[in-house]
Amino acid sequence: MRRFWKEVALVAADGGHDVHLDGKPVRTPGRAPLTLPNPGLAEAVAEEWRNVGETIDPRAMPLTGLANAAIDRIAPDPAAFAAGLAKYGESDLLCYRADHPLELQLRQSASWDPLLGWAQQRYGAALTPTTGIVHVAQPPEAVSALADAVAARSPFELAGLSPIVTITGSLVAALALHEQAATSEDIWSAAHLDEDWQAEHWGDDPLALKAREARRADYAAAVKFLSLL
Repeated sequence: MRRFWKEVALVAADGGHDVHLDGKPVRTPGRAPLTLPNPGLAEAVAEEWRNVGETIDPRAMPLTGLANAAIDRIAPDPAAFAAGLAKYGESDLLCYRADHPLELQLRQSASWDPLLGWAQQRYGAALTPTTGIVHVAQPPEAVSALADAVAARSPFELAGLSPIVTITGSLVAALALHEQAATSEDIWSAAHLDEDWQAEHWGDDPLALKAREARRADYAAAVKFLSLL
């Protein structure tokens, strides 16, 4: 789709701010108004529209995409979306540890134990670490506590959390990031600890690096999206 507008503006609306192109409101793919909940996020989304070149490239407009998801996919039934996201707490990355070598085990403990400790202190969610990749059922009360934490989020928060959870494989890490209990760099490093270990010992795979760059871009966009809420 070619760019057809000259001016991008923000207009106050019920529930937030609408993005207007040459005086006309932008709509989501589901034809709902693109209404952003606060001025910071609204300005960031508007800037994406200002920066469009001759044609629209959705990959260059990640904040708009996340806002569209919040409005079209999540807001109609946030409880169902939250429940799906909460399932990651049943098999959180941070619980699955290497059985060898010792150096990798120590790295995992140093990076992941503080996050699990935070989840227990913050939500009373005491998840049980194990070795290997065979699924281990977590205490129901811990899973329920994490599910309640996710269910309390707004559709826009859920939209930002979702890619972070799926990219990292950890619901705990995403919640810790959102609540500023850990930095985005710490969470990225924790989620890619095993991958980095493999690269240290076996070298980098060009295809894997390219995929990682794409994940990193999506991760950065989601982090920025959450920071603006």
